[in-house]
Amino acid sequence: MKRIFLFILTNLAVVAVISVTLRLLGVDRWVTETGGIDFSALLVMSAVIGFAGSLISLAMSKWSAKRMVGAQVIEQPSDPTERWLVETVRRQAETAGIGMPEVAIYDAPDVNAFATGWNRNNALVAVSTGLLHSMSREEAEAVLAHEISHVANGDMVTLALIQGVVNTFVIFFAKLFGYFVDRVLLKNDGREGPGIGAFVAEIVAQLVLGVLASIIVMWFSRQREFRADAGGASLAGREKMISALERLKVNHEQATLPEQMAAFGISGGHAFAKLFMTHPPLDERIEALRAGR
Repeated sequence: MKRIFLFILTNLAVVAVISVTLRLLGVDRWVTETGGIDFSALLVMSAVIGFAGSLISLAMSKWSAKRMVGAQVIEQPSDPTERWLVETVRRQAETAGIGMPEVAIYDAPDVNAFATGWNRNNALVAVSTGLLHSMSREEAEAVLAHEISHVANGDMVTLALIQGVVNTFVIFFAKLFGYFVDRVLLKNDGREGPGIGAFVAEIVAQLVLGVLASIIVMWFSRQREFRADAGGASLAGREKMISALERLKVNHEQATLPEQMAAFGISGGHAFAKLFMTHPPLDERIEALRAGR
């Protein structure tokens, strides 16, 4: 799922910049004068960094997505395909009760689409050239409806809040680990501030805990896919949504892209571990639609 991948990538970059900036400015004061830990100060600081990272990432989501994938927004449709795209998104957005999103196309061979934006009335819906070349209009309509449902459901905002909570605890426990390494293992008395060992240990802990915490974000992502599929079926028709997922399944089976990349698009894929999949397996999504879930 590209929207999840781009959001998390931007979030990690923002959190890293904020953390390093606070450390260099010397304002991350959570160790008391006696060398103890002020847990309240640490938790507040962790929350500020964590939520700042996720909320800034959310605010930047459209801008960063356009530049990372090279999406070209359709300002004025230049051919029948672009006119159809814009009008289909406009009709679905009106039905879903949201503002008209920007509509964009990006050059990529994979069959993919994503939606992003900081609120449901200021979103971006982008489709790949591979999708336009490989899908019928009925199937593409269902994919667009799926993405519009993500916007209408406020999935990006909810993701940002969950990411903020996850960031908070990753930073909190990473700093505690750095403190433990510095004071207990390296025997630093703290008179000259934390040593380089604390900094390295904290970074390593953030990386490890960040990977583990991403399981929570991926679980949320998988649950929202079922809801977006149901929303897509409501907007475009259940059979069209099922047909689109079946087409994605065929294309995935024939794809030559690395599996780790396939996990970030609408089609999901066979990730190296289900815990880290952004999408449920396509068979499960198709079964859920057929069962009316």
